[in-house]
Amino acid sequence: MLDSLFSAALTSTELTFTNAIVTILLSIALGAIISFTYMKTNPNAYSQSFTLTMVLLPVIVAIIILLIGSNVARAFSLAGAFSIIRFRSAPGDPKDITFVLFTMASGLACGVGAFGYAVLFTLILCLLMFILSRTNFGVRQTLQKVLKVTIPENLGYEEAFAEVFGQYKVGFELKKIRTTELGSLYELVYAVTLDERTNQKAFLDAIRCRNGNLDISLTMSPTLNDY
Repeated sequence: MLDSLFSAALTSTELTFTNAIVTILLSIALGAIISFTYMKTNPNAYSQSFTLTMVLLPVIVAIIILLIGSNVARAFSLAGAFSIIRFRSAPGDPKDITFVLFTMASGLACGVGAFGYAVLFTLILCLLMFILSRTNFGVRQTLQKVLKVTIPENLGYEEAFAEVFGQYKVGFELKKIRTTELGSLYELVYAVTLDERTNQKAFLDAIRCRNGNLDISLTMSPTLNDY
């Protein structure tokens, strides 16, 4: 019975009013499910514009597929029209890119008439995302950060904080040294690895006691430019 349902869906690719309405409504429903999954698996890191985009994107892709059909000339015409549009955006989070591809695949499946398969893989992937999110799959037990410390010129920087790093079991690597204030101060840049149980305030207080309460900064999400 299930095989007949899926094979019947694959043959319903003719552009009719009824088929278009079913395709659009199903695309909206699947986009809403994917968007809801994204919001629940990223409760503190999503924007309204992105969640709305995920609802609309499957519909747009499905409509494009419906309009193209098997007409090669129409496909080239639409490709030329869309080549005029240029999208400029900063590289996003890999998870966000995955959800964009997810919504596009859902719209593509609806557009070609594979309604059963569209619902099937959408539900399976959404369930998988919930499971991976709830089990904290891939979460690191240690935190990579950048520590910048200013020290006076009379303090030897080679072993200045080795005892503190050892006391709090912090892995470290000295990445850069530069002078400031006309050479009267040094700025040290460390790549540090903190355990999630490390008391960061106590660790920074211990550093302050060694550098004479000069400037200290701890970057939470370091990039290459921070070194």
